[in-house]
Amino acid sequence: MEALEDPVEDLVRKDSKFKKLELNPDDYIGNPKAVIDILIKHKQLLQRPVLLKGDKAIIGRPKARIAEFLSS
Repeated sequence: MEALEDPVEDLVRKDSKFKKLELNPDDYIGNPKAVIDILIKHKQLLQRPVLLKGDKAIIGRPKARIAEFLSS
């Protein structure tokens, strides 16, 4: 997760599934272990796409970030 330019908590989708599970978004802020644990249990909560280029990674949301990241 060191390569990720975005905050680690952004890897977790805060969608209807997240709300249905009654999860607290604050539990994931700056907490890589909690992020990994929830994504192992609920893979569908992984924010996608995650792009890796060299030693850098981003979450490709919004989509406009993808072209900028790949062209740099």
